[in-house]
This record gives sequence, C-alpha cells and structure tokens, in this order.
Amino acid sequence: MATSPIHERIPPHAYFAVSAVFHYLGPGFAVLLFAHVAPLGVAWLRIMSAALVLALWRRPWRIISAMSWSQRRLLVLLGLVLAGMNGVFYLAIDRLPLATVGAIEFLGPVMLAAFGLRGRRNLVALAIAVVGVAMLTNVRLEGEPLGFALAFVNCALFVAYVVVGKRIAGDGGTAGLDRLGMAMLVAAVAVAPVGLADAAVAFRHPSLLAAGFAVGVCSSVVPYVCDQLALARLPRATFALMLSLLPATATVVGVVVLAQWPSLAELVGILAVIGGVALHRADPGDRSRRSGNALRQPGPHGPEDLPDLPGDDELRRPIRPAMASDPGRG
Repeated sequence: MATSPIHERIPPHAYFAVSAVFHYLGPGFAVLLFAHVAPLGVAWLRIMSAALVLALWRRPWRIISAMSWSQRRLLVLLGLVLAGMNGVFYLAIDRLPLATVGAIEFLGPVMLAAFGLRGRRNLVALAIAVVGVAMLTNVRLEGEPLGFALAFVNCALFVAYVVVGKRIAGDGGTAGLDRLGMAMLVAAVAVAPVGLADAAVAFRHPSLLAAGFAVGVCSSVVPYVCDQLALARLPRATFALMLSLLPATATVVGVVVLAQWPSLAELVGILAVIGGVALHRADPGDRSRRSGNALRQPGPHGPEDLPDLPGDDELRRPIRPAMASDPGRG
C-alpha cells in the first residue's frame, strides 16, 4: 500500500498553529528592526525575500503563457494590492500596538460577510466587531490619528486582497502558490521606488539583511504555505473559526516580543473583534458547507466566503501549462 506524503501525515490543525504564530511573529520582529531600517524599507525586504523564496521554489513565471489577459491583469492588480497592504501595515505598526492593528484588520472581512448576502447573524457579528474597534480607537485615537488612518487603509487593502485573490484563485493548491509567487514578484517591483532607498542600509550590514530576510520568510512564506496545506484538509468552517484566534495571537506576540501590554479597554476591544470574527465565520448555515466544502484560495489570513463576482467562472478556470508535469518543477 502506498505511503501518503509526509505533509499529509501531519495533522492539519498543526499547520494552522504554525501559521497563526508566524502571521504576527514576523511583524513583531519587524518592529524591532525599525530601529535600524525604516518601515517601508523593512516592507520591501519582507516582500523581496518572500518573492525570492517562492520564485526559487515554484518558478511561477511558467504559468504566465497559459494565463488569459484577464488573469494576468488580476495577477498584476493583486501584486499592487500586496505592495500597498504590506507598506501601510508596517507604517501602522510603527505607530500603534501590533494587537490593535491586527484587530482593525479583521473588521474588513466581517463587513464583507455582513454585506455579502450572509444574513442577520453576520450583521450581529459586524456590530460586535465595530464596537470592539471603536473601543480600540477611543483608547489611542487622540495620540495617534495617523496610525489609525493607516490601520484603516490597511483594512481596506485587506478587503481588496480578499476580493482580487478570490478571483484569481482558480483550482487552488500548487497553482495558488504559483500565482502567489508571481504576485509577490510584482509587489517587490511596485514597492521598490519607495522602499529600496530605505532598505539600502541593510545591504551594508549583513546582519540587518539576514534579519529582513527572516521577517519575509516568517511573515509571508511560512504562514501562506501552511494556510494552503491546512485548508486542503480542514472544512472551511473549521478553518475559518480557528482564524478568529489570530487577533489573540497578535496580542500575545505583542506582549512577548514587544512588551506591548494592552489596557483593559483594549483587551475588551480585541476580545469583541475575536467574537465578531468567530460569530460570522462559524455560521452552521454557511452555503459553502451545504455545497460540499468547496475550497477557495485563502487571503492573507484564510478563506473568505464571498458572493461570486462577474467573470468568476472564467477566472477560476484551472491553469495547466504544458510544463506543469515537469518532474523537476518546484
């Protein structure tokens, strides 16, 4: 009897646990790096290192010839959204606690769920999450209005990532990793004009360059790959429910790595966001479960259940380039 690959013998919950830790461990270390490299420079190092790893591993340019022009345009758009999202996120965590920015980021998916034909339950989830975000902003808004503006721009870009990423998902799996790799290359080019100059100091100090590379691997490569492996074997409802713990992970990383202790009001606000995310994602009436848990490509923090968009059928068409069967691939 054939033995299953080693990655299939590891429990899918273990992949999620690794992903949850690294999603915010990388940004936590990035904050420490801000003392030597400006935030946009760290953002470029993160994107460039992730793009380099995915390029060497997946060689994603092989899929370009088999993509339609619509798919190529969306892939470029995804790269631009990734570039903006990463840059704004790092500018935000340079001014606000990691847990606060992480909680605000989740307001976007809750709003998408509430207004995406999902029902009364998700309107309640949205209300709870909005109360939580309001509590977080009331604590610090007076002292850091720019930080909160950046955090909400990051939230909007996260929503854009979810929508665009869902449309280019295709058949997911390794094809999803290939498309992610190409989008990362686009993002690296897009951020270079504003981030490369700030990152130049790292090229004169190998230790800083290594730290920037580690941030990219921790922030992008490890969690995104683990998300793919977990999503392939977990029901979407289970995976999505577990995602509600990510704001808590951001809080723990903020405390352990950065000594960012939340106040009581901030802690209550974070818990409210977690509750809102869990409520809308754990809905037992999720139409995707009724249709057999069909998988979709995860966003930066996991799958999003959105209404179909115009052109989705064509854009989700599997890409099967002739070289996909090359035994040397990946």
